[in-house]
Amino acid sequence: MSSHTQQPAASPAATTHVMRVGMVGFGLRAGLHRELNAPERGSVVSHVCDLSERGRADAARALPEATITDDLEILLAAGLDAIVVLTPDFTHREVVLRTLKAGIPTFCEKPLDITVEGADQILAVARETGTRLYVGHNMRHMPVVRGMRDIVASGEIGEVKAVWCRHFVGNGGDYYFKDWHAQREYANTLLLQKGAHDIDVIHWLAGGSSRRVSGMGGLTVYGDVASRRDNSDRRMWDWFSADNWPPTEQTDLNPDLDVEDLSMVQMRLDNGVFASYEQCHFTPDYWRNYTVIGTAGRIENFGDSPGGEIRVWTTRHSGLHDPDRVVPIEESDGGHGGADPALIQEFLRFASEGGATDTSPVAAREAVATGDLAARSLRAGGGAVDVPALPEDLVAYFERGQTEA
Repeated sequence: MSSHTQQPAASPAATTHVMRVGMVGFGLRAGLHRELNAPERGSVVSHVCDLSERGRADAARALPEATITDDLEILLAAGLDAIVVLTPDFTHREVVLRTLKAGIPTFCEKPLDITVEGADQILAVARETGTRLYVGHNMRHMPVVRGMRDIVASGEIGEVKAVWCRHFVGNGGDYYFKDWHAQREYANTLLLQKGAHDIDVIHWLAGGSSRRVSGMGGLTVYGDVASRRDNSDRRMWDWFSADNWPPTEQTDLNPDLDVEDLSMVQMRLDNGVFASYEQCHFTPDYWRNYTVIGTAGRIENFGDSPGGEIRVWTTRHSGLHDPDRVVPIEESDGGHGGADPALIQEFLRFASEGGATDTSPVAAREAVATGDLAARSLRAGGGAVDVPALPEDLVAYFERGQTEA
């Protein structure tokens, strides 16, 4: 691969207490550079690697003092304090294995990989090298999720027995059916690519991980849309329009799309909790609805962003009834309801100091395993599939904050 490298006029990291961070991939999640390139908070983006001319040009405009290159080796040899991998999902394993082996604390955008086998390899190499690994499950920092988690942890609804999630992906046609996300070869399944967030949240709220899954679903709408186009020369915001409605009138879909637009998975967790996740990519609205049912009540969110609320029922009622308590979803600044700033702050602290984090590489693997095996079930008739557990010593390593005993 040829190298196209822009050298900075001056180093932005003249003082040793400022962390020097590299970014690999400067596409749809490139906005995280605003959180990373913050010397007043102790970090700067000193290097960016992207294989595309457009990505490098965007990075040069956003980060004029950074070294911009298409050669990952330049970042691996730059003495970076941390590296953030934001490349397409199907490239995560290849890139992350290299950064881990180089000994650079690594942030990997979710999902960790597109197969359970790939995710397991990443965890194994993280332990072998002792390099700190962090996975970008930013929803663990979203106010709606943290609010529900706090209620569950308080014991107000008793012991959790069931968690259900309905995900209305109103922008699905624009977000996932015009580029590589629409192909199993690159995304595997949207139960994983899109659903990894919610599966991780379900596991977090339930306090366990799926050990048996079954999936159902199909390509029910977008497979019949005739308008197709190779969009490799464009990005999502180039074609996105709220006027792309109804779904049957979508335009310029991926000619080779073969992922499901309607899918669901039933889960039995290792602690006996039962859960379900349903995902639809052609709804008119775009939000997610969680229900958590315990032995003493239940909670449900109405809206998943500030302005919405979490409703709590802890007494018996007949029919539709006002909740016993309402918890507003808190306001918070920054992307994804304030989750992105908190995510990056936690990663940078972990990269420099270690310690406990709210996100978990093991949990990230469990989300991948659930989505991957649910898709295998879905595509083989819907039978139940066992999810293999990780070796206990590997789990213990990550639970100790990625340190050996």
